[in-house]
Amino acid sequence: MGLLDRFRGRGRGGAAGARGGRPGTLDRASGKGDLAHLEEFVATRRGVEGYVEPRTAVTETTILLVAADGEWTRRRIDGPDVARRLSKELAVPVYDAQITGYPQRMRDWSAAQKRKLQ
Repeated sequence: MGLLDRFRGRGRGGAAGARGGRPGTLDRASGKGDLAHLEEFVATRRGVEGYVEPRTAVTETTILLVAADGEWTRRRIDGPDVARRLSKELAVPVYDAQITGYPQRMRDWSAAQKRKLQ
């Protein structure tokens, strides 16, 4: 079983089956591409931290990764437990976004990117 397979969660059959009996959302479930992107982000940046964002009626659980320079990425993940296991496997500290909020460096990086586009 590969690293990606360990974090895929239960079987993918149907909305409720893919989420352990939970009702579906309007969002798609996470996939191999999401996990591969997260792994690549961690491997190519330094000082990455993870912020778990809760499932809502519109989106599945997501994890936001923020690098030391504030660059960030967000991807779907199959629940908070999977996000925490992935963070442990990738040696990335993980926080609950509802409790800690987001780091200022992320907002600063986003503002700088917006200025570059203007």
